[in-house]
Amino acid sequence: MKKIKSAILIEIICICTISGILLQQHASWAVSAESSGKDFIKWVDFNVSYEALCAAYQWDVDTVKSEHPINWVELLAYMGAKNGGNFGPGDLKEIASAGQALSEGKVTMEELTRDLSYYDYYLEAYGAVLNGYVGEYEVETEPGSGQFEKEYGLKAYLPVAKGFPYSDYDDFGVSRSYGYRRQHLGHDMMGQIGTPIIAVESGYVEAIGWNQYGGWRLGIRSFDKQRYYYYAHLRQNYPYAQGLKEGSYVTAGDVIGYMGHTGYSTTENVNNIDQVHLHFGIQIIFDESQKEGNGEIWVNPYQLIRFLRNHQSETEKIQDTREWQRSRAMKDPAVPREESK
Repeated sequence: MKKIKSAILIEIICICTISGILLQQHASWAVSAESSGKDFIKWVDFNVSYEALCAAYQWDVDTVKSEHPINWVELLAYMGAKNGGNFGPGDLKEIASAGQALSEGKVTMEELTRDLSYYDYYLEAYGAVLNGYVGEYEVETEPGSGQFEKEYGLKAYLPVAKGFPYSDYDDFGVSRSYGYRRQHLGHDMMGQIGTPIIAVESGYVEAIGWNQYGGWRLGIRSFDKQRYYYYAHLRQNYPYAQGLKEGSYVTAGDVIGYMGHTGYSTTENVNNIDQVHLHFGIQIIFDESQKEGNGEIWVNPYQLIRFLRNHQSETEKIQDTREWQRSRAMKDPAVPREESK
């Protein structure tokens, strides 16, 4: 019995010692993560409805010149914090009520959100998705006039040019099997070969060229570096707008490429996709370690696509070429002036 008790005592001492070591290591890891500035959002479920996007956007635009302007991202973050990120028809009344009170100065956003524990999270998360979409910009009064007028509002565009038909449905997360079994982390827009593809937001080309999954594809990063737009399966032989290369700056609404069905091949310039379509994806990045690998955050863009359908870029064919270009030039303050296209 003495030997058994001694063995048990030794085991208890060992367990306590190991536990102490692990607790010390955990504490040091936590301190290290905090001191190295690696405390960032690891995941975002963007479930904001089309109706909520429209309602919050309208409050923003309608109050921008008033005494109590409303920021649409803050309003959506308030709703996200209240409903746990799940939006439904009933939220529109709450948005209207909050918008009315805020616009009349009866309450401030700080007062509205004081007791909402997760407001700061939703503000940062939703801001990472939407911050480049609304603001001031200049646009030509008439195509080719060279005369610009200042506007405030939606400065992001649908990725398919105005006047070109497409069909779609919410296909985010469905299964894909080419190469390996995986989820579909984007949104497919079915259309016609050669349909002009549009830059949703101003940014710079971070990736261009062939990928066996996406075929001829483009990756455009927003200037704040939080959004990475992925456009895939572009046209065989002539996938990109002329002159586009890695590092090129693009303005929201620019023609950047053309719809096709390339991909699913290790050999370049092959049409192995059955249906002509654009694969469009949005990756959210809080830290560069999330850009590639297991930490990637891809949000479902379906509701955003519905919202952006209200703002499409008009294009025109350049005579005697295969190129299309936007009809009216735009100046976006987000684009460094000296290097903009």
